[in-house]
Amino acid sequence: MKAREPAILHLDLDAFYASVEQREAPELRGRAVIVGGSARRGVVCAASYEARRFGVRSAMPMARALQLCPEAVVRPVRMALYQEVSRKVFAIYARFTDVIEALSIDEAFLDVGASRRLFGTGRAIAEQIRAAVRQETGLSVSAGVAPNKLLAKLATEAAKPDGLREVRAEQVDAFLLPLPVTALWGIGAVTADKLARCGVTRIADLRRLSRAFLQAHFGASGVQLYDLARGLDPRPVSAHNDLKSVGHEETYEEDLLVIEEIRRRLLELSERVAARLRRSGVQGRCLTLKAKYADFQQITRSRTLTQGLSNGGEIFLLADELLAQTEAGRRPLRLLGVSLSTLEPLGTGQTELFGEARRQRLSRLDQAVDQLRERFGAKGVCKAQLLESRDPSAAGEIGTHGEEGT
Repeated sequence: MKAREPAILHLDLDAFYASVEQREAPELRGRAVIVGGSARRGVVCAASYEARRFGVRSAMPMARALQLCPEAVVRPVRMALYQEVSRKVFAIYARFTDVIEALSIDEAFLDVGASRRLFGTGRAIAEQIRAAVRQETGLSVSAGVAPNKLLAKLATEAAKPDGLREVRAEQVDAFLLPLPVTALWGIGAVTADKLARCGVTRIADLRRLSRAFLQAHFGASGVQLYDLARGLDPRPVSAHNDLKSVGHEETYEEDLLVIEEIRRRLLELSERVAARLRRSGVQGRCLTLKAKYADFQQITRSRTLTQGLSNGGEIFLLADELLAQTEAGRRPLRLLGVSLSTLEPLGTGQTELFGEARRQRLSRLDQAVDQLRERFGAKGVCKAQLLESRDPSAAGEIGTHGEEGT
């Protein structure tokens, strides 16, 4: 194989959540489908391409999405189902390489440099993967094939939906230069506006600026802009893409004002986060409570411990202390969230909040509950005080997955 031949793949399942819903209900195929919360207070987690044609996008308020596309079919988030499908897709990827960097539940980079002798060129491997995913899951995956991660990602964007785009080394300029500067990583609205004032709207314009000029006007990020404009990206595909945080947040159908109800919701969030931590084999030492009041003011409260947490009761006790530092119960709440960061392997360190014997009992109880949930589903086992506070219309998990930029 030629050394210049592309060996980096970027794979992105097309409109993943919505596509899974269309697969599960064939009558939805070809129709506008939105996955997310309720029409009153929810947000869009994903939209099918049929819905996107009307301007529906992820993170958009559901009420606005239905104004744009009133004929859309709305489906609630079914994360357990999406995770199961994702595992099947990633198992297909693993047949071709073990160098897989998962970016989210539906997106990944693959380095297939060592696989080409067995499976053919990078493009051939991408074609085989796309065919296998379609045959075994009924879903489409768009693919970019390029010499590095930057170009592979941009190639996938150019290929969507349900396409494949290869960018070889000799094709970089023809592919890259016509693109808007906002296509490059790290260029948000503020940087784009500053570049526009310098007459830069396309990557071709950015290419004309010297390294010294960019560094003088943009600091250290200016050097990165200089390299990105030339399609340079030295980052390797990392097969050890550790989680940064695990969390869950909900926007509620009705504002929460009664403190007892708020605490029940907080307990439910804590239990969900704990279950996800244990599924990932980690515990977290920094707990963050997020609250958004009815007037959309958002606050966070955090505390860092020397001992990581993975038990729902422990997480709730600490989150409840942080809740007392807010105006919950005095001001209506529309959103609550709990997340754990500073992650470490499950069981690391010595006990801090409880004695070791109690910690071991909690660990055994957690294992038993996890096994029951594995058998009967996440809703099959819960604490008694949570039964009356179930809210299937509330939206979304955060921290370990991303649907179209979640």
